[in-house]
Amino acid sequence: MSTAANVESRIRNVWITEDTLAAQLVDGRTITVPLAWSWRLSEATPEQRADFEIIGNGSGIHWPEIDEDISVEGMLNGVPARRPAGARRTP
Repeated sequence: MSTAANVESRIRNVWITEDTLAAQLVDGRTITVPLAWSWRLSEATPEQRADFEIIGNGSGIHWPEIDEDISVEGMLNGVPARRPAGARRTP
């Protein structure tokens, strides 16, 4: 029986395009998810998307102006976050 090593995934760098969120991990992998996975990010302005910080020693990303948090685990294993009923659209 073989055992896989448990590698902690942490973010080193982040970039955002018009359609995607990408994170380079400290182990050299790059993961990319569609912006549509986050209704807050997909509706945010480019300036709001650019205002982020890597949090938790690289375990996630936080956008203070739009109150959005995305974890590495969510990017690797998650599913799209749907807009809650009654949530207001940003102008």
